Amino acid sequence: MLLTNGTVYDWQFQPKKLHIAVQGKRITQVTAHPLHGEETLDCTGCTIVPGFVDIHIHGGGGGDLADADTDSLQKMSIYLAQHGVTSFCPASMTLPEEELSAQFRAVEKCKGQEQGAYIQGINMEGPYISMAKKGAQCGEYVRTADFAEFSRLNAISRIALVDVAPETHGALEFAQKASKVCTVSMAHTAATFAQAQAGLQNGFSHATHLFNAMSPIQNREPGAVTAVFDSDTATAELICDGFHNHPAVLRMAFRQLGEDRAVVVSDSMRAAGCADGEFELGGQKVYVRDGKARLADGTIAASTSNLYEEFRNLLSYGVPFPSVLKACTKNPAIVAGVYDKTGSIETGKYADLLVLDGDLQIRHVFIRGRQFL
Repeated sequence: MLLTNGTVYDWQFQPKKLHIAVQGKRITQVTAHPLHGEETLDCTGCTIVPGFVDIHIHGGGGGDLADADTDSLQKMSIYLAQHGVTSFCPASMTLPEEELSAQFRAVEKCKGQEQGAYIQGINMEGPYISMAKKGAQCGEYVRTADFAEFSRLNAISRIALVDVAPETHGALEFAQKASKVCTVSMAHTAATFAQAQAGLQNGFSHATHLFNAMSPIQNREPGAVTAVFDSDTATAELICDGFHNHPAVLRMAFRQLGEDRAVVVSDSMRAAGCADGEFELGGQKVYVRDGKARLADGTIAASTSNLYEEFRNLLSYGVPFPSVLKACTKNPAIVAGVYDKTGSIETGKYADLLVLDGDLQIRHVFIRGRQFL
C-alpha cells in the first residue's frame, strides 16, 4: 500500500509533502520522492498523522476491562479504532486480586486477536492509592503497594503503567522496584509537594489524570501538581473533555509541560459512545447525564470522551497543533514503553496512521498496516 501526496507529520513532527510505503504491518519508506505501486491511496489535500495512543481507558462502546472477557475488549477495540485510536492500555480499577487476575487473563487472551485498536499493555490504576483521594475507586479494596501482587499480575499480562499514591506506606520502596518493570505514576494522591518530589526521586516518573484526585496547587502548600510542573522530566496525563478540566487550566498545563511531557488520555468508561443512562465502573453504579458520568454522591466518575474528540477540543482551546499531536501519539507511546514500535511515522515502525481531511475529520485509519476505515 502506498499513501501518496499527503501532508505528513514526520518523525520530527514537522509537516512535509511526503509519500509513505507500507508492507505488511510496517512502514517501509517515507520519502519526498514519488512512489509507484498497484495499490495506491491518493491523499491529496489530506494530513497524515500517527495513530493515537490511549494509555488510560477503562471502557468504551459498551465494553469495559472489568467485564474480564474478550468480547468487551473487542467492543473497546472497535470503538477506539472508529475514533482514530490505533492502540491502547486498558485500565483496571481498585478491586481484589482475584478479579484483577481474571481481567488480566482476558487481556492476554485478546492480544493478537483485536479487530480494531490493539492492546499495548495494562494500566494498573489502583489499588495502591490514597483513601483521601480515591475518587470513583472503591474504598473497600484500597491497599498498600504490594510488589509481590504486582509481579503476579504482571506475569499474567504485561503492565505498562502502575498507579500509586507516593505518600502511602511502602510506596517509595515499591516504586524503586516497579520502575524497573514499567512506568510508575502518582495517582489518587494527597501527597504534599515534598512527598511528591520524593516520589519523583524514587522511581515515579508520571502523573495520572493531572489535577483530578490529586493535591492541588496552593501558594503555601504546592501539592503534587506543582511537583510535576517543577520537574524537568515528569510526564502527566490530561483529560481534555472540557468537563474534568477547564480549557484555561489545560492551556496552562500545556505551557508548563511543553511539547514533550503532556499526555492526552480519555479515562473513559463503557458509556463512551453510548446514550445517557446507568452504568457500572469498578463495581459502583455510575449515572451518565448529558455525557457526564458521576457516582450517586456527585463524584466525577471517568469520562465518556475519546482522544479524537479531545484532540479537536484542544485545538479549539488554542493549544498549538504540534503540542496536541505529540500528546496524543509520541508522548503516550514513550510512557507506555512502546515508542520503538509506534507513536510516529518512521521507517520500520508499525503503520498506525490516520488520514485527516482538510477539516481534520477522520477519512482513513490504518492499524498495523491494515486499513480499518
